[in-house]
Parts: sequence; C-alpha cells; structure tokens
Amino acid sequence: MAKFYTKHKKTFAITLMMLPGAIWLLVLRYIPMMGIVIAFQDHRPYPRNPTFINNILNSRFVGFANFRFIFFSDRAWIMIRNTLAYNAAFIILGTVLAVALAVALNELGKTFFAKLYQTLMFFPFFISWVVASYFVFALLDPTFGVLSDVRNWYLDPTGWPIIITTSHLWKVLGFNCIVYLAAITGIDQGLYEAAAIDGASKWRQVWAITIPGIKPMVIILFIMAVGRIFAADFGLFWNIPMNSGPLQSVTEVFDTYVYRVMIAGFAGAMGMATAAGLFQSVIGFVCVMGANAIVRKVDNENAMF
Repeated sequence: MAKFYTKHKKTFAITLMMLPGAIWLLVLRYIPMMGIVIAFQDHRPYPRNPTFINNILNSRFVGFANFRFIFFSDRAWIMIRNTLAYNAAFIILGTVLAVALAVALNELGKTFFAKLYQTLMFFPFFISWVVASYFVFALLDPTFGVLSDVRNWYLDPTGWPIIITTSHLWKVLGFNCIVYLAAITGIDQGLYEAAAIDGASKWRQVWAITIPGIKPMVIILFIMAVGRIFAADFGLFWNIPMNSGPLQSVTEVFDTYVYRVMIAGFAGAMGMATAAGLFQSVIGFVCVMGANAIVRKVDNENAMF
C-alpha cells in the first residue's frame, strides 16, 4: 500500500476528489443500463414476485417489436418532423443570439448595466416550464389574455412554432450567453490592446479576436447540442401549449408522443418507452460522433476527441 501511495502520490488527491463523481456515474448511469433489455421485451409485472429483476427475467422477448410505434403510427412523421425542426432552430438561433449577446455584454465592460442585463437574462433559466406556461397563458388566454383580441391562439396552430421557439430562447439564452461570456473573459486582453494600437475598430476586434477566441467553446456546445437533436424538452412542449389538442400538429415531439403512449395504457408501454429512450441515445451517440468527425476534418484542433 505504501509503495502504491508513493507511486501515485501526485494524483492521489485528485483521484479522491474524482471518486464521488465516479461513484455517482457508476451507480446512476452505468448500473441502470441493464434495464436496456426491457426495450426488447413485452415487459409485464411478474405476478408471484413483481420485483424489477423478476419482471425482467420472466418477461417475453419480442425483439424489435417495441420500436415499431416510433415509425409506423399515424403521428410518427409529425413527431419526427417537429422534433428535428425545432431542435435545428434551437441550435442555430440559440448559438447565434447567445454569442451576439455575449459579445455585446463584453463590450459594456464591468458596468452596473452589464451586471443588471446578465441577471435579467439569467433569471428565466431558474423558472420552471409550469410557471412559464402561465406567463404565456396570461398573454394568449382567449378570454382575458393580453392578446386575446387577436385570435384564439390555443385553437390556431399557425403561430405556435414562433411561440415555442421564442419561449425556449427566453429561458435558455441567458445561460448560454453567460457561458460564452466566460469564454470571452478568458481571451488575452493584450490582443485587444495590440489591435487597438494598430488601428483596428471594435467590429474588427470582434471578428479577428473575440470570435476565434470563443470558437472552441462554440464547437463543443454545438456538438453536444447535436447529440440531443432527437430529444425534446418535455416541459416546454407539454406545458407551454397547455396540452391543447388542436395544436398537436405543431407541438407534438418525440418526448410528448412517448408520454401519450404511456398514459394511454397500451399493453407493453414500459417496453415501448424504454425502446424510445434507447433509440434517442443511439441516435444521439451517432450524431455526436458524426459531428465530431466533421469538425475533426475541418478543424482538428477544436474537435472534442
């Protein structure tokens, strides 16, 4: 033991610091992965002893049957289209607007108004979608809403793609902005001073120094976002439209679709829900690897791995 400690003395303290996180990852992420087998079973409670292990051991194997509902239901195309379209809009608009706001806040410097704007933008991140849904309802309620005289929004799906996208950006834009702002503050200030001496304008400094300086952070967050291209924020799509039936053509996404299957009480719903989660994970892994491979070909230094 003494020899082991001497050999690994430099990393021993770091290893101890990492240990709680590693244990958490093992217990909550890797051990539960044995439940993946449910995706390939007609999972039912075992009558004699309905424990988790007995339910798995005694459920009938059905292969890929649980995956069929993802592709072959009458709403499959709507769900897939909406999920991909919304996530693409979230990634593109979220990245562009967050970077633009971060650059603008950085130009304000350490002023009172800069800190005020950061606080106001970051605050919505801590508000739950349940609370946010009532903000939207207060605006769009057909009887007493601020915009009630315009139309009955909860019966007309036309404007809901913009409402959903705006709600998402309102909630997460401040957090992403702070992340990029932190990356900007890590850029060597001497570069800006040298550029100013050479006569570079503020716009030129942004394009020549700020944007290249935060490019690694932008790429990393972009790759991670692409990994969730087939996932959706359930709280956003379930609460903001108030689960309005007429709006499902533009608000139904992967997660709400699976939830409706679960609450409908279909036989084998547990296996179908697990199959949906496994499908999302596999697609996410493929997307992350694909996006990273593209980045590695274009800019090898800024790839994640």
